[in-house]
Amino acid sequence: MQIAASKVVSLHYTLRGEDGDLIDQATPDEPFAYIHGTGSIIPGLEKALEGKSAGDKLTVSVAPEDGYGVRDDEQVQVAPRSAFHGVDHIEPGMQFQAQTEYGMQLVTVVAVENDEVVLDGNHPLAGQTLNFEVEVAHIRDATEEELDHGHVHGEGGHHH
Repeated sequence: MQIAASKVVSLHYTLRGEDGDLIDQATPDEPFAYIHGTGSIIPGLEKALEGKSAGDKLTVSVAPEDGYGVRDDEQVQVAPRSAFHGVDHIEPGMQFQAQTEYGMQLVTVVAVENDEVVLDGNHPLAGQTLNFEVEVAHIRDATEEELDHGHVHGEGGHHH
């Protein structure tokens, strides 16, 4: 069976950034499973996996445009410290959900300067080329329930 739309795909992978540092991995003990063709993974990786079979191994380099996007400096903004009600300590690296004109967005604190907090709304991996070492572990048809719910049930997926 080959990877195509509406197939559940289980992967083992290692993800490294441009600097070679480990970002994430899915091991044989804890595979990553997704439904192909639903936008559940970044476009560059999904495209590279199309048509592959169980047992296939591949190295994939995903440019920012096909990953988490290019960095957008307009996503970096300054908020008054007073906007963080009930938060006594704010430091770089902390993440918060912010209401924007596009809905809820995850923002990361990049600096705290006196009474101002500098926030970055870019995905933490935006602007980076992502380097994957992937092994396709298993492929199967998605169940109707999985397609209705939009996620995999069982091993490597969501458990109800």
